[in-house]
Amino acid sequence: MDKFSLYDSVKKQKVPFEPQVPNEVKIYVCGPTVYDNAHLGHARSAIVFDLLHRVLKADGYNVTMVKNYTDVDDKIIKKMGENGKSLEEITAFYIQSYSNDMKALNILPNTIEPKATENLDVMKELVQKLLDSRKAYKLDDGIYFDTSKDKNYGTISHRASDENSIARVEGNNDKKDQKDFALWKFFGDDSLTFQADFGQGRPGWHCECSAMIDKHLANHELEYAVDIHGGGADLLFPHHENEAAQTRQTYGQEIAKYWMHNGFVNIDGEKMSKSLGNSFFLKDSLKSYDGEVIRFYMLTTHYRADFGFAEDDLISSKKRLDKLYRLKKRLYGGGTSAVNKQFKSDIFEVLNDDLNTSKALAAIDEFVARTNEALDKEPCNSAGTRTKNKALKKEVLANIEFLNDILGIGYQDAYSYFQFGISEDEKQTIEDLISQRNDAKKEKNFELSDKIRDKLTREKISLMDTVNGTMWEKL
Repeated sequence: MDKFSLYDSVKKQKVPFEPQVPNEVKIYVCGPTVYDNAHLGHARSAIVFDLLHRVLKADGYNVTMVKNYTDVDDKIIKKMGENGKSLEEITAFYIQSYSNDMKALNILPNTIEPKATENLDVMKELVQKLLDSRKAYKLDDGIYFDTSKDKNYGTISHRASDENSIARVEGNNDKKDQKDFALWKFFGDDSLTFQADFGQGRPGWHCECSAMIDKHLANHELEYAVDIHGGGADLLFPHHENEAAQTRQTYGQEIAKYWMHNGFVNIDGEKMSKSLGNSFFLKDSLKSYDGEVIRFYMLTTHYRADFGFAEDDLISSKKRLDKLYRLKKRLYGGGTSAVNKQFKSDIFEVLNDDLNTSKALAAIDEFVARTNEALDKEPCNSAGTRTKNKALKKEVLANIEFLNDILGIGYQDAYSYFQFGISEDEKQTIEDLISQRNDAKKEKNFELSDKIRDKLTREKISLMDTVNGTMWEKL
């Protein structure tokens, strides 16, 4: 099997992956701030790092995957003031919403999902250690990290000396240097705050991840706290730069051996953001399209490239996925054997090359076309029915199961996939009509049987009588 390689955002080149501990991989991905529903940018990041999780797991690694929830933030507090709900009510609602969306996208469960509010003790310890070592200082509005004390500051993003980048760091004219950033923000009693020896306030965003990584993942005997740190490309500076500086100066350890960042989601050629007003909520997309369709669509673009979202492309992508399910439906009801070695090797080869999903999906297209062609060439028996190549059928179904394991696609029932958008009540009505039709056929009442079929056809429900019973799908 080919060794996994990835593009390191800091080294700016593709490098072979070597975990610190053989067969063990620790990954930390920056998760959402839970003040609103997940959007397509969240979906992109989740799918990218879920793919990384799956590929490394398939490569035989024991993967510890951690994604955090930022559940205390100015945006959350603003929403508390707008609707009168508590911090816990708001964050619990949006964490559940996010979790539901991730399930719809077939995202593997994370090993740990720490919340900022449950890790305040380690954040306070981090700030205190930096104050004690004089690598942080106190101003009227908070505690700030002194970037001049970190000679390696800027080595993560290579942008710390850029004036435009510096402008993104929170401003305070009293700071020793404009690159310095808040570790702890002071607020009065009228705001949501937490008590600490150095002052009442709230943790700075950057210190949350450093503290949680140290608590849940780090082994101080190793050079790096985690093997891979990931997130969206917009987090490289200042967030990841600041995380790295804090961890170096607090714990004497580099935060990550490898850095991976996924590209933006663009809609109509613009970077998706709330400020532009074009942030598509994932929950709205899931009303019109199955989560697997959205997942498959996002896999069509390499994770490092910006993703141009367009509904026409989504529809075309769905038709591509439909072909895989029509093949699965064609082989419905059979068992599986072993995965085809060459097919497995081909998929592994391209995914181990920095998650090259474009080539993986092209290989799947070829597999579907080749299999259909082989099935079409099967000889017919005296009744005009094609004979069943049981060995091929079992191997093909095993190949599709393998695609679920490594790409997270092809996992649904072949008929259920084509029933998306039908409510449970509507499904029950359809099933009742199919049952009535079957009874009519048994009683040789073909006029009623045909009438029921015609009624369902008018409602765009197609029936297929198979050895496994009558199956149906939405046209």
